[in-house]
Amino acid sequence: MKKISKLILVIFSIIILIIGVAINLLVIGWLDFETAFSFVQRLLTTSPQNKIVLGVNGLFMLFAIICIFADSGSKEEKKDSRDVLMQNDNGKLMISRDTLENLVNAVVKEFPGAKEAHTKIGLDEQNNVAVFVDLVVTKDVVIKDLTLNMQNRIKEAINKTSDLEVNEVNVRIKNIVGSEAEE
Repeated sequence: MKKISKLILVIFSIIILIIGVAINLLVIGWLDFETAFSFVQRLLTTSPQNKIVLGVNGLFMLFAIICIFADSGSKEEKKDSRDVLMQNDNGKLMISRDTLENLVNAVVKEFPGAKEAHTKIGLDEQNNVAVFVDLVVTKDVVIKDLTLNMQNRIKEAINKTSDLEVNEVNVRIKNIVGSEAEE
């Protein structure tokens, strides 16, 4: 839909440019007003061309409405905003999602048996946090205990450092590799 909106805007802009040039030529005197007026009048009075002109004019009006009310950014771009805005009496604080992801990764690295982690942070309109961790663990860990402790520590760390509420910490075990003693 974004490409269609851009195409409509380009077409509409070109047409407005042509109309603007024609008006300037009329004002300067390089285009005869009577000739231009009679051309437009002939165009509008002949029957088959009248319908075409009405259709094109309707499209232009639609293009104008789209250009006026169209949102410049897509919903995906707005949802993927990289910063969390927090405000208090003293001013504003911006925390990037990357910062929160790095914090989660630091917490995960503290756990023996957690080998690799890929973290993603989700936010709702009230800046409530949802954490998604893809994890590679060693085969000698108890996954249920590891993930429960990890979820609690991640919630605590985010709440303590940023005062953001963590709604959920979702851990997905991506793979199990050999134990640390084997490596």
